[in-house]
Amino acid sequence: MNITTRIVGAAASTALLIGGALVAAPTASAASQSASVSSLPKACDWEWAYPQKEDTTTAVNLRSGPGTKYKSLGTLYKGVHFTEYCNKKFDWGYGKVTSGPNKGRWGWVNRSYLWP
Repeated sequence: MNITTRIVGAAASTALLIGGALVAAPTASAASQSASVSSLPKACDWEWAYPQKEDTTTAVNLRSGPGTKYKSLGTLYKGVHFTEYCNKKFDWGYGKVTSGPNKGRWGWVNRSYLWP
């Protein structure tokens, strides 16, 4: 019985070690996700799994940060396409302008002026 207990204990320890190593190893998708998160601004507290394609509902400023105290990078007119990648407290969206005069620029837009 002593040998059986030792064998079961050794098998359980080995399984725990192997299982722990497998759980601790990062997956490819987790590694790629952390790479994309690191390229987004630190002000983001929510990252969309899939970028949100939205349109502006009226003229709104594209800003350098999530708030009106930040510099305006240009005006987005009504109907301009904006792809949101992350946001700050669901009040400000960070993303890329995909149409209009500011096409290709990245910045922050107040989410109350965006519509899916």
